[in-house]
Amino acid sequence: MSPDLDPGVEEQIAAWRTYVARRDAIAGRDVDELEDHLRDQIGRLEASGLAPDEAFLVAVKRMGGVDELSREFAREHSERLWKQLVIADPGADASRSRALPLAVGLAVAAAVAVKIPALFGIGFASGGEFYIRNLALLVLPFLAAYFLIRRRASMVTTAAVALPFAGTALVLNLYPFEPDAATLALAAIQAVVALWIVVGIAYVGGDVRSSRARMDFIRFTGEWFVYFVLIALGGAVLVALTIAVFGAIGLDAADFVEEWAIPCGVAGAVVIAGWLVEAKQSVIENIAPVLTKLFSPLFTLLLLAFFVAGLLQGSLVEPVDGAPEMFGQRDLLIVFDVVLVVVLGLLLYAMSARDPLAPPSWFERLQLVMLIAAILVDLLVLIAMIGRIAEYGASPNKLASLGLNLILLANLAGAAWLHLRFILRRTPWDRLERWQTGFMPVYLVWSAIIVVVFPPLFGYI
Repeated sequence: MSPDLDPGVEEQIAAWRTYVARRDAIAGRDVDELEDHLRDQIGRLEASGLAPDEAFLVAVKRMGGVDELSREFAREHSERLWKQLVIADPGADASRSRALPLAVGLAVAAAVAVKIPALFGIGFASGGEFYIRNLALLVLPFLAAYFLIRRRASMVTTAAVALPFAGTALVLNLYPFEPDAATLALAAIQAVVALWIVVGIAYVGGDVRSSRARMDFIRFTGEWFVYFVLIALGGAVLVALTIAVFGAIGLDAADFVEEWAIPCGVAGAVVIAGWLVEAKQSVIENIAPVLTKLFSPLFTLLLLAFFVAGLLQGSLVEPVDGAPEMFGQRDLLIVFDVVLVVVLGLLLYAMSARDPLAPPSWFERLQLVMLIAAILVDLLVLIAMIGRIAEYGASPNKLASLGLNLILLANLAGAAWLHLRFILRRTPWDRLERWQTGFMPVYLVWSAIIVVVFPPLFGYI
């Protein structure tokens, strides 16, 4: 008679039994026999002093020496089991309960920081250039502070996060930008990218050399974006109702919404979304695979449609002013760049949500097709950009886009090659993870160059 076991272990055994029973070659009687053997192993291990979850993990590993199916189950599920052991920390609930007051406090502080310039006569609607320079600097430090406090970061890590924020503040506010300067808009956008990666240093607690820690931050970025969009949608409904309710009694709430509700709400949502990612981890882990599997085929079709449309347009045969007509339009090139960045983000989000021990599936083959389509589109964009630079000369926007597309091409090409090798079972999944996360410092350096070097290089215009 098999011994009675812990309810949590019974669930794990049920998962193991389901896995083994999928194979047509294994009869029900054989599964029963294997399960009895597994239960006996667990009982002996518990008697020797192991915790129930630990006993199950060790027993499955040992059964890997008995039959191939158990070995396969152990290989694919051991990381998940260890994660469950770590998550079952008795102090985790108390830690999460302390996180909410911290997040709310920092969210309120971010909202206040956004409104402090109003004391000096700089309104959110009227102080356009000031907020272009400083909006990220007014909000992102509070998200970074949340993770520095939560991770109990060392002084070295804190300094590594604080110094880039201070340096960016000096550069953006001391550089003598011309009115409506293109370099200012470019530097402000790239400052958001660079400082977000700096927030990642706080998120991983300074463990920047670990590819797994960097992948965790990529996962956080995707999940943060999902929550932020959900909060933004709810906020949009609240704003619309506010205007409608006050309008019904003859009051105009537009100024309040524009000067207070939107800026304070956005600032606070940045921090609250970060708290939600960690507090509701199990919820978003269920959403992430669905989102990636839904949008990956759609973006693959979009990229293929872009490429085919460019060829059928005939513009590559009859260039206009040195650049293909369709791909020589500035606005269209920007759209292509945005699509390529979204595709890369989708790829990274899909990788972060994937079980690293799972074998290749149809989804990895689909991602390979998406990568090949993205590379083809990126090559067309690069040809068009080089043509525009040769025809009209260099500009900050053109060189920034050219550098970004060259980095994207290298990133996507390496990812496609490693995807192919993974599908052919010639390289492990973690090699692909290391390749992708290794590009984070490259994007950080390129963004820093655009922020620091481009404005004086182009005369602050």
